[in-house]
Order: sequence, then C-alpha cells, then structure tokens
Amino acid sequence: MTKSSGAAVSLAPASTVSLYDRRPFFEKALLYGVQHGIIDAPKLDAIATEAPKGMVQIARYFGTEFLRPELEKAKDRLINLVSLYLESSSSGDVRRAAESLRDQSLLSRSKGGSDMLKALLSMPQNSHLGMNERGGFSDDQIPLLAKWSLASLSDYQSELAKRSQVAQMMDAALWLANELGMQADELEEAGPDSEAVIRTALLALACKRTELPDWVAFERMVAVLRKKYAGVNPSDLPLHGPKELPTHFKDAVEAVRQSVIKNLPKILDANVSARKLFCQTPAFVGRYFWTEDSLNTVDDYDRSTSLAWQKATGGHDDEGSLITLFLCIAAGAAPKTLLTDKAAVTLIRKIRKTGLSPELASRYIRAHAPAQHQDDYVQLWLSFCDEAQSTLQSDYDYELKDAMALLRRECNVK
Repeated sequence: MTKSSGAAVSLAPASTVSLYDRRPFFEKALLYGVQHGIIDAPKLDAIATEAPKGMVQIARYFGTEFLRPELEKAKDRLINLVSLYLESSSSGDVRRAAESLRDQSLLSRSKGGSDMLKALLSMPQNSHLGMNERGGFSDDQIPLLAKWSLASLSDYQSELAKRSQVAQMMDAALWLANELGMQADELEEAGPDSEAVIRTALLALACKRTELPDWVAFERMVAVLRKKYAGVNPSDLPLHGPKELPTHFKDAVEAVRQSVIKNLPKILDANVSARKLFCQTPAFVGRYFWTEDSLNTVDDYDRSTSLAWQKATGGHDDEGSLITLFLCIAAGAAPKTLLTDKAAVTLIRKIRKTGLSPELASRYIRAHAPAQHQDDYVQLWLSFCDEAQSTLQSDYDYELKDAMALLRRECNVK
C-alpha cells in the first residue's frame, strides 16, 4: 500500500502473507481470495490504494490524522471493521467474504462494519422507558464507538443478543400499553421499567380492564384479585396476554408472566395492604406500574379522609365536640365527641397516669380533617392545651373538681 500523511501500511502480496492462528478475518478472506483466483492483481492494487485513505478518514473521525500513533490505531480499526463486516455478513464463510471483497470497495466494507456498531450502540441497554433515546447514533457516542471498533465479532454478537432482548421487552411493553389505551410518548415520559408495564398489563387483562390503571384503580384491582382468587393456585390465574399479541413478543411476555406467578402468593395475601406491598416492600417497589392521575388520587384521598372524619365526629363540628375528640386522641383513649360524667373522670385519671400527647391530636387533624379546616382545628386544639393541660395533669386537684369543671365548660360532658 502507499504512504499517506506520513504513515505507511504494508499489505504483502498473497504469496508472502504469513499465517498465524489469530489473524484477522479480513486477512483470511483476502488470502483465500488470492489463492483461489477470486481476487486478482488489479483488485489488490485497488485495496492497497483505498486502505491509506480509509486510515486517514478513521483517524480524523476519532481524533487526528497528524499523529503516527493515531494512524497506527486507525489501521487496526480499519482492519477490524472490515473483518467484522465480512465475518458477520458471510457467517464465517471465507469464500463469500472474498467475493464480497472482490465485488465491493474496501471502504464500503469498513463502513459496513461501522454501521453495524452504530446500530448496536443505538439499541437500548436497559429496559427503562424514557432512559433510552431512539434517535439513532449521536456524536456523543463516538468515544464508545472508538472502543467497539476494536472489538471481536463474538463480543459484538454477545452485546447484540443482550440489547436485542432489551429492545424486544421494551417493544412488547409499548405494544401492550397501546392496547390498554396509553400512547408510547406518554409511557416514555412516565419512564417505568418495561417489565413493570408488562406485569401490570397482565394483571389488568386478568381483571378484564381495558386501560392501564392509576394507583386508585390498581389498588382496587388488587382487591378484586384477592377476593376472586383467594386460595387459588397462582398458576391457575388467567395471566395470559391478548390473543393478538405478536409472535415475536411472546417470549418476552412469557418470561415476565413467570415472574408475576412467583409474586402472586404475596399479591393475593389480604393480610398486607396493597400500598405497603407495592410502595414499601423493596422486592416490589418499581416492579409494577400505575399511571399518575393526581386528580383522581386526590379525590380518592379526600373521599377516604372525609369518610374517616365523618365517622369520628359523627357529623358534629361544634368546638365542644371537636375538643372532646382531640382530647381523647391525645390521651390515647377511644375517640368520642360526647362523654358521660363517668367517662370524663376515667379520661382525667388516664391523663394523669399516662400523660397527654398534644401532637397525636395535631397529626390526627392533619391526616383526617378537611383540608380547608385543618389550620383552624389545630389552632383550636393547641389553644385549649395551653389553657387546660396544667389543670388536667395537676397533682393538687385530688378530687378532680377543677378538671371536671374544665371539661364541662370546654368539652361535651353530659
């Protein structure tokens, strides 16, 4: 070959090419082609002319063509890229590879190897939707391409197999989500793991749902499964994808289905709340997916807190009833809005024996009272505490007269 930019690469004639065990596939194909009359002298000259040009182009792409070490590395990259393409496209058949060298330019074979690697690096490495850009190869991946340009075919094939499985999992998740009413851009914005989407989709389909659930619907879905399949063998649940599931997604979905079956004993265990299992148990956090519907979640929260508040207050919102309720909670007693004289005496004695925890009542207000009244109720309660706590816990009021007078005045005592 000729010199270019101060560097020379020697490609010996076929008769002097030395054989060694781990020679590049490009060399094997070239030697075979010469020995079997596939590649003639004019083609050898063409290859010798192209090689320096390719080296300079590669050196410039990955750094600079003006340093000899960079040109030497570019030579290795050129040979490896050509070898990668030839061995992959010919399935290791040196005759087919030699014919490819004969029919196409050396630089096109080098570009073929580069394109293979760029396509590989554009594939997702993990199955988290939203964490993988699908815009193809980008300039910020050039340093990674530099590394892979010297990799072997076996390394390439191993990485391709891994990334292909990930891509199949992601595509299966996107397909199932679309079937359940969620578009790809919405799902990628939410950014869940693909397996989590598939797991939830299988549960949703088992419950005959037509949409991916938000948290409220997911919680109800779990309740339905627990009621309907209590005591049933997990493998008997209808956890099958839709009949229309494309064949090339079935292996990915089946692998995830098996993981759901392993989870079912805990999912169907009614002794553990859905929130505790899916949001607080490390082995389950992030393994299932629900959409974010803040309005529905808030509405559900408001409904549940409203019901709890109505049950506790009995619909009474006068100050006496509320202070009575808060005092019972702070004393660790059963919450009531009305006390008999006997119950009031018992409450005072309990307070003097075990103490009063005003913060318990404050937390209860924040957790259950209507949001628009919480500040007022906390202020009402703390004002009562400032005035009443010393009397309720006094060691000098032996007959409880002062404490009872206080409760009759401020609380509901009959």
